[in-house]
Amino acid sequence: MKQRKHQTIIDHYEACLARHGDSHLGVDWPNKQDAEKRYAVMLNVISEPRAGLTLLDFGCGASHLYDFLRQSRFSDITYYGLDVSPAFYELSRNKYPENTYYCLDVVAEPEKLPKFDYVVMNGVFTEKCDLEFDEMLAYFKQVLRAVFPKVRCGLAFNVMSKAVDWERDDLFHLPLDTLVDFLTKELSRHFVIHNDYGLYEYTVYVYKESLYG
Repeated sequence: MKQRKHQTIIDHYEACLARHGDSHLGVDWPNKQDAEKRYAVMLNVISEPRAGLTLLDFGCGASHLYDFLRQSRFSDITYYGLDVSPAFYELSRNKYPENTYYCLDVVAEPEKLPKFDYVVMNGVFTEKCDLEFDEMLAYFKQVLRAVFPKVRCGLAFNVMSKAVDWERDDLFHLPLDTLVDFLTKELSRHFVIHNDYGLYEYTVYVYKESLYG
């Protein structure tokens, strides 16, 4: 079978884990405080958290979002994790055997993913490693096309901003017009773009329907 083009991204994160272990560096977040800021922004896709809601942490890594969630106003939400990397899947499953985890390439096998009220994808699309921009854009679209039908209420993801002094070749800086064109034509016209939390990225909430009735 031909190797997946996004395998280079999986290999990169697994190398970070091997080098740094179960830490923010192990999932390639250089700053723990900024990582926690991202968790808060991701979870705020849920406007009214309540018991019974289900949340999939897509690209869960070492389940650090779950650690954050348990200490927040979202603690009553039922958490699920998914990672395409067997190394991260085993790490999270061993840490939190009470949770349900999936080791799954959703592009290849979307039928194996059930539905959830909310899905968050923190850091899934921020790095493209040695992929060309068009290759990463195609992968980004493939994943969202596969995942959004599994969402009942809302989806959150982050990408790198174009509003920066300089861009890194290994990061995925996605123009807003490219994003909006894709969202409105293929996913939903109900979305919010957050560029207000002080990092060189932005987070997008995409909803199935308007929050305003």
